[in-house]
Amino acid sequence: MIGRLHGLLAEKNPPQVLLDVQGVGYEVDVPMSTFYNLPATGERVVLLTHFIVREDAQLLYGFLTAQECDAFRLLVRISGIGPRMALAVLSGMNVGELAQAVSLQETGRLVKVPGIGKKTAERLLLELKGKLGADIGVRTGTASDAQADILQALIALGYSDKEASAALKALPADVGVSEGIKLALRALGK
Repeated sequence: MIGRLHGLLAEKNPPQVLLDVQGVGYEVDVPMSTFYNLPATGERVVLLTHFIVREDAQLLYGFLTAQECDAFRLLVRISGIGPRMALAVLSGMNVGELAQAVSLQETGRLVKVPGIGKKTAERLLLELKGKLGADIGVRTGTASDAQADILQALIALGYSDKEASAALKALPADVGVSEGIKLALRALGK
């Protein structure tokens, strides 16, 4: 029903924002990935929205990008995953990281999100397989296998997902596992 809001950002109280659209204030829940990229209060913003009507509430969820909104809609269709859990997933990792975790079937990355246990992570990976990774354009093939191994090695060495992913992006696409780990460690050491 409400697909997009365009107005002034009146308040920011994580994870909720108040958007003033021509005098009407809309309370919109947003994932932290959207929250961190919002402009300052008083500035104009456009949010793509997903409207949920329940017996006891009418809830509005907002996103800066179409990819986030699409990922949210895929997540809430999964049995046992509600809007709050979907927001937690998108707050814990961006859509690209989620797509990579789905395409590489990495339950360990999803379990790090608060509120997601091993069984829920496995169900998410099963339900999203083939739906999310293909849309985002995650690389497939041997380069992906090598990069997945490099990423796992960096995480095992104590680097965060964000640091490891950033180091991975700087590597050539056709790099081998051992050479890739060396190059990534050099880049992270700077």
